[in-house]
Amino acid sequence: MQKWKKLSQLEIRKRIFSALSENVDYYTENIIGLPASHLDDKVFYQNAPFLEDAPYLSTLIHNPNHIGCHTLGESESFFRGTQELEKEVIKVCAEDILHCDTEYDGYVASGGTEANMQAVWIYRNYFMQEHQASIDEIALISSSDAHYSSAKASNVLRVNFYKVEVDENDRSISQEALESTIDQAQQDGKKYFIIMANMMTTMFGSVDDVSIYTDTFIEKEIPFKLHIDGAYGGFFYPFAKPENNLNFSNPHVNSITLDAHKMLQAPYGTGIFLIRKNWMHFANTQEASYVEGQDFTLIGSRSGANAIAIWMILMTYGPNGWFEKTLVLNHRTEWLCKALNKKDIDYYRYPDANIVTIKAQFLQKEVCKKYGLIPDSHKSPQWYKIVVMDHVTIEKLEKFLDEV
Repeated sequence: MQKWKKLSQLEIRKRIFSALSENVDYYTENIIGLPASHLDDKVFYQNAPFLEDAPYLSTLIHNPNHIGCHTLGESESFFRGTQELEKEVIKVCAEDILHCDTEYDGYVASGGTEANMQAVWIYRNYFMQEHQASIDEIALISSSDAHYSSAKASNVLRVNFYKVEVDENDRSISQEALESTIDQAQQDGKKYFIIMANMMTTMFGSVDDVSIYTDTFIEKEIPFKLHIDGAYGGFFYPFAKPENNLNFSNPHVNSITLDAHKMLQAPYGTGIFLIRKNWMHFANTQEASYVEGQDFTLIGSRSGANAIAIWMILMTYGPNGWFEKTLVLNHRTEWLCKALNKKDIDYYRYPDANIVTIKAQFLQKEVCKKYGLIPDSHKSPQWYKIVVMDHVTIEKLEKFLDEV
């Protein structure tokens, strides 16, 4: 499989400005039917000389609308130039990072929450349309460490949510806990399951063993669809641990969420939803007949500049550069863990993860507040986490440790 290629800054600028030249130009073209325009030039100055060297800011000013899902073919032709770059983002994520060797669809969402909801929306509709399931027969299931977007999707889409309890020390789900949860759901009349497995939870960085889910549901002959929430880990775990089964090489994985505004350091509003081919149509809103290509997404209109931001980051680093960045962050995390061991401080770290979660009894609240540690619960914290991001240097960690 071909990995994506690193590009020079000159090549990146040329590609983006070439893409913008293929989009609609509200100044020079006689476009009068779109309910859209460039950013207001009385507020956002558009003739600054530095914009010639600022492709992302130029894209923001041009304000392309990437409504729809461009991997499906027909889309709003007014923005075809930047849409092609979004398709390249989807290609890199699906093929090069998540090992998809079949056809797929995807789009840049507003974030991981929307992308997770998109998956639940699609599978809910699938079970209702293809299995004639009632809404009361469908369940969403995930671990108790899952992101709150699971609960939000349950609420919005009216699908009951069942949590599988995790081990307090290693944060893993067990066969017994899963079977107990399934038994309860079946007693409640649930026949069809949407599984949301974790590729690094936001609090602990823990990764689910998806085979526990799939083996159990297959053995019990219970219909299910498997979605991977890689909102945190999608741009980290595949590089920290290349050999894993939370990607499209696993035939049971049907869709995946990534979030570029976490580890990729893209602007907020840069989640990514990926799914195997022939599934997006379960989310088609046919009432969007005035949209060229119609709309298959939860969000509808969205900024093309967000897709350009992701594309720029991926092309600036290339696969080798991103792998090296992951190694650096893991090295810092290992340094932190060794320092905590010397101080006999209890903590949790999933192997190869850049999140370290410390038991609250070893920390003073004043120190946690000063260094911005995040609790598992603001009302009654049991754990506080450190996320080793690009700006979290060993020097900063040393200062923190001196005060613990």
